[in-house]
Formats: sequence, C-alpha cells, structure tokens
Amino acid sequence: MTERIVVHGGRPLLGEVTVSGAKNSVLKLMAAALLAPGRSVVRNVPAILDVKIMSELLCRLGCEVTADGDTLRLDVPDRVGHEADYDLVRRLRASICVLGPLLARCGEAKVALPGGDNIGSRGLDLHVAGLQRMGAEIESEHGFLVARAPHGLRGTTVWLDFPSVGATENLLMAAVLAEGTTVIDNAAREPEIADLASMLQEMGAKVDGAGSSTIEIQGVGELQPVTHTTVPDRIVAGTFAIATVMTGGSVRILRCRPEHLEIVLDRLVSCGAEVEASDTVLQVTMDRRPAAVDVVTLPYPGFATDFLPMVIALNSVADGVAMVTENVFEGRFRFIQELVRLGADIRTDGHHAVVRGRPRLSGAPVEATDIRAGAALVLAGLVADCTTTVAEVHHIDRGYAGFVGQLRSLGAEVVREVVSDE
Repeated sequence: MTERIVVHGGRPLLGEVTVSGAKNSVLKLMAAALLAPGRSVVRNVPAILDVKIMSELLCRLGCEVTADGDTLRLDVPDRVGHEADYDLVRRLRASICVLGPLLARCGEAKVALPGGDNIGSRGLDLHVAGLQRMGAEIESEHGFLVARAPHGLRGTTVWLDFPSVGATENLLMAAVLAEGTTVIDNAAREPEIADLASMLQEMGAKVDGAGSSTIEIQGVGELQPVTHTTVPDRIVAGTFAIATVMTGGSVRILRCRPEHLEIVLDRLVSCGAEVEASDTVLQVTMDRRPAAVDVVTLPYPGFATDFLPMVIALNSVADGVAMVTENVFEGRFRFIQELVRLGADIRTDGHHAVVRGRPRLSGAPVEATDIRAGAALVLAGLVADCTTTVAEVHHIDRGYAGFVGQLRSLGAEVVREVVSDE
C-alpha cells in the first residue's frame, strides 16, 4: 500500500500554524547523546520519519529510545556498539553523523556509506580528511567506512574546503572528547550547528565560536547526559511563509525564529508580501500576485538550498521572469520536470533556471523526488486549477510533521489517501 496527497487548488492560506523542532538539528542531537552514558532527553522533537529511522539506528547501537509526545528519552549504555548497518544508513544520509561520536567514544566505528535524497553528490571526503588529521585511520571496505583511533583522537586545525554542515558536525562531535584543542576553519554557520554546540556545552564540552566560520574546541575527558530543547525548524517556517505568499493568504507562524530566515523574508518582501516579525512569531500577508524574484543559493547565512524548490514554485506563478541559481547541490533541478507537468514555464542551463511566471498552474499527477521537492509540488498544487496528486509522499514525511493536517487547518483543500499497489 502506498499513499498520495491530493490537492484542490484555489484557496488562500489563512490562520495560525506552529513550527516543530528542526529536522536538521534533532538528528544530530540524537547522535550527540552517544557521547555520554546515561539518559539524555531531547525536547521539541518533530514527528517525522527520519527521527524514527535514527531512533532505530541508536537502538541497534545498544541504546534505548523512548518517545513521549515531542520528547525523546535516550538511554545510552556504558558500552555502545560501533557499527551502523546499511539497511538504515541507506534510508537516512544524516546517520553518517554517528561516525564522529562513535569514533570519539569507542575508538572505532564502522558506518555504511549513506544513501538519502537524490539531489546530487555529497561526498564524505571532508569528514574523512578532518578525522584523519585528528589521528583516525579510515578505510573504505565493502561499502563501509571503517574508522579506528587506536591511540585516541588528538586536537588539530582542520580547514574545510567547503563549509559542509555534515563535516562540521562530525568533526565537532569527535573533537569534544579529543586530547587538546581542535580548530575548525571555514566551518558551516547554520543555526543547527549552534544548536548542536549548545547541547554539547550543556554536556560539559568546551566549544567556542559555533555559528561563526571558526570553531574552537578544547577536548575534555568525559561528558554528562542532559536535557535539551531543539531549535525551531527554519525550513518548515519558511515553507509556510512561501505558501502564504503563493496563495495570497495571511498566516501567523508561531514558535519560530525569524532571525534565521532573514534573507528568505527579504525575498518575500521583494515579492510584495507584508512581513512582521517578533522573537518567536512571524506574520506573513499577501494581497496580490507575487512579483518574480531572483535567487542564488549559498551556505548560511545565504539563501538555503532547501528553499530552492519552493521559490521556483513561487516564481512559477509570479508576475515576471526570475533567474534561480543553485550553487550547492547539482541535482536540485531534477524535480523541475514534475513542476513543468503542472504547466510551469521553466528552462534550465547548468546550475541556472529561468522561470517565467504564469497566472495559474494546471493540476496533474506528479511525483515527489526528495523532501523539499515534494513540499514544493504540494505548494504548487495549492495554486493550480483542478486537482493535483503528489505520489511518493514518504519523502515529505521525512521532513514535515503532519504537513497535510497543518495545511488543512489553514483552509487548504488537501487530503492524504491510501492507494492500492495493484
């Protein structure tokens, strides 16, 4: 049995919606719990598929994971396993983040080479090179990364050729138990990095500079379990903001961090939207057809690549022509052929897409190819004539908790239904 999302377009989004914890943070917080025996508690956890997969991975490493609403209790044994099997890692690329903490805690790790979204190559060279500089011996064997640190990890200076989020997180979690001082230069600056560092500091780690391009870590002998609350998901908040602009609605987005969305909100204002922000609330109102906006994706604090599918969908119904440039993942444009099935006028050339806006799209069957592409296709369905059906919705489940229910609460005519495989 499979499921699909069915959207009947034409209704503006109106009302309030609450943002859950960040997918791109909580998975790393769960991995960080491996660094300290005992019970760590992570709050504001989104009810998404990726959390379930990571929970199963931790259980196979010997942990006990208990969910209670949006709270996870992670009981970590004195001796944890060190092998992450392919059947889980292939479903969740973020599971590679257990490599650093397992190596630091156990002195060895065997982690299957990951799968994940089909949005382009995301090699592990930066992870491997950084850990090797810290004294790890790493080989690739039969589809696994096998890492050993027989003499322990030692502090060093690591320069990242690209500010990779995953490499920054893995090196950060490895460094907190390494001997001496580690400096990560050209580190990723995403808010999720700062959230991970905050939890590590609460555990007793000595971390300075998280959220900047240079992070300094002074290794300590041991860490303690803690209770930590996940930062709100900026991608989910931005998705609802973009959906509001596309549909000509007015939505109050609660429990978010508007300062993490500054460049996105700037682009929406350029579209003609009215945006009001406080510490944890974002009000987005749109009373006209949006104007086309050019976008260039860059590492944070630039325009996030995760927003690219949504902004292409927005420009598909905007007034004018927009140039959208993708600089992070070469496979981000793969979903465009699905958007074209809805009547979008898009031409691609390398990592550029030229989008000519149309007053309205036309409903059709489409298929999600990754998390954000799936969300973008649902948003496109909200502004399409007749009915749009989005298949392969398990991709959306990986990053959005109760997406259909939240859209329905805002007045969208959208349902989720089971489809027989026969």
